[in-house]
Order: sequence, then C-alpha cells, then structure tokens
Amino acid sequence: MALTPSAILEVLQPVQDPELKKSLVDLNMIRNLKVEGGQVSFDLVLTTPACPLKHFIMDDCTRAVKKLPGVEAVNINVTAETPAQKPLPDRTGIDGVKNIIAISSGKGGVGKSTVAVNVAVALAQMGSKVGLIDADIYGPNAPMMLGLEGAVIEVNPGPNGEESMVPAFNHGVKLVSMGFLIDKDQPVIWRGPMLNGIIRKFLYQVAWGDLDYLIVDMPPGTGDAQLTLAQAVPMSGAVVVTTPQSVALSDARRGLKMFQQLGVSVMGIVENMSYFIPPDMPDRQYDLFGSKGGERTSEELGLPLLGCVPLEMPVREGGDRGIPIVLADSDSASAKALIAIAQQIAAKVSIAALT
Repeated sequence: MALTPSAILEVLQPVQDPELKKSLVDLNMIRNLKVEGGQVSFDLVLTTPACPLKHFIMDDCTRAVKKLPGVEAVNINVTAETPAQKPLPDRTGIDGVKNIIAISSGKGGVGKSTVAVNVAVALAQMGSKVGLIDADIYGPNAPMMLGLEGAVIEVNPGPNGEESMVPAFNHGVKLVSMGFLIDKDQPVIWRGPMLNGIIRKFLYQVAWGDLDYLIVDMPPGTGDAQLTLAQAVPMSGAVVVTTPQSVALSDARRGLKMFQQLGVSVMGIVENMSYFIPPDMPDRQYDLFGSKGGERTSEELGLPLLGCVPLEMPVREGGDRGIPIVLADSDSASAKALIAIAQQIAAKVSIAALT
C-alpha cells in the first residue's frame, strides 16, 4: 500500500474515540494530514482539552499508522474543539457559552462550593475556557476561594441600554458573585423574585466572551435558584455533591429527583469528605462520615459515581487562602480526585453533545 493521505485515513478508520465509540475519522477528529517521505503528521482534534484518555488515543493512532510500510515517524499535534450543548425549546442560550453545568447539593456543608471551584480551575488548567457563576446568593464564598475577595467588578452600559458586568478573573476562571455586589458582612434578605432577577442577570448581563464551560455553583436545596436556572438556559447537566453520611445522601436524592423532574440530565454523584487523611499519618484513613454511601446511592439510582474526594486539611487551607487544592498541591489525593472528576464531567458533556 502506497504511503498516501488516503492510505493513512484508511488505517485510522478503525480507531475509535473510547467515550463516543465512533471512528476518529468519521468524527472529523483527524485533520491537516500530511505525508513527507516517511514522516506522517496530522492534528488530533479532541472534544475537550480535559480528555482523560488523550494519551491512549494518541497511542492507538500511532500504532495504526506504523503498520504501514515506509512510515518512519508519526507526529501528532493535539488540539481540542469543545462541542456545544444542543439547543432546547423554550430555553435561551448565552452567546459564546457552549456548555452550562450545575454543581448542586441537597444540603449545605457538604463541600459543594469546594468541588465547583476546584472543577472550574482544573478545567481551566487543562486548557479550557471556563466561567463560574456563584449562584449561592445567600452565602457567596467563591470570591474567597478563588483569591478574589475584595475585588471590584466593572459595570458597563450594554448595546441596548442594559448594564453589562465584566467578570473578575483569577486562576484561569472568570467569576461573578453576589459577593462582589454587597459589603463583606451584609446579609442578603431577599424573596424569590429578587433571587430570580439576579441569577438571570448573572446569566445574560455578563460579558462572558467565549467559554467552553460555565460552571454554576448552586445554593443547597431544591428552591428558586434551581428552578430559575433549569427553566432559563439549556443545561448540559447537573452534578450532585454529597458526603457518605445518610442525612446528606437523603437530601442528595431529593436534589437528583428535582433535576430529573425539570428535564435536566444528572451526570452523576460526587462523594466529598469520603474519608479523612491525617496530615501526620498520610497512609491512614478514617471514615468520619460513613463509608461508601455515594457508591450505594449511585448503584440504586443507576447514576455514575464521578469520584470520591478525601478530607484533607490542605483543601480547607487552600480555600481560605484563595488557592484551590488543584493548584496548591496537585499531587495530593484530594487534588487528583478533583482533577479526575473534572475530566469525567468534560467527557460526559462531549458525549451528550455529540450523541
């Protein structure tokens, strides 16, 4: 067989995207193919920069091409084009924003904001364009956790006379939060219509620019904020955060059912504070809040368990200092778990958009 671009595509035809179960060639993920003597080069265009299986796909491509006689080297340039969520009837998308993902919980205190912030930063560190809405209007903690406490966001007149906010930015993530609009100790004492209004403002009156993922840190529970978001925008899906504790799991199940009733796909469950790792005994672990509750719940409800995040002191310290654990100590057990969860979420977004 002559060493031509068509011959290269023919041997690459059986190579599949492991998540999508379709040929890379049919998905148009092989581009700019060139053959110069025995040198073969092409672009491998993944569906997300956070693809957890990138190296496996590259290895499969290299093995396939090297089966051809005359191939001396295979050079693969990896890029990514994140697909956009499919439009939904009666939902208004946000210009430039491809995917909107809710991070939610049935009750407070389970580490939902910690998961949301670290997932957003992890995706940004892997090359994605990421925004974060702190929709927990009554307890806006994201500015502190992203090192933006005290930041002042700019408000400009929009093209049609409405105001447009410029999001704050740090660690690769654009952020809007009620924390930027009120004094540090000022409580937010609002009824539902006002909550609905500010969330819509965060969605539609912010200069988000082009984003692969807009993460929404939801308030706990099943109230106005969840209803507003689900009815306003086409969402790629929701992630529910819980601890292994039975009380938290009971509330998490209600949150799951709420999203399903509103027609929002639930990507899976994150079990936070799965076990405690003492800083002076890193080889030990203690099940402070029970054991394998998230695993049992995911099996009962037929939903994926996206990951289990251990309880480590540096996670809290990083949140207080404004340096999320995925940056502060990327080799820690909790950071590795959160990075893997971010990759799982990105993969599920791509599958939903392309199937």
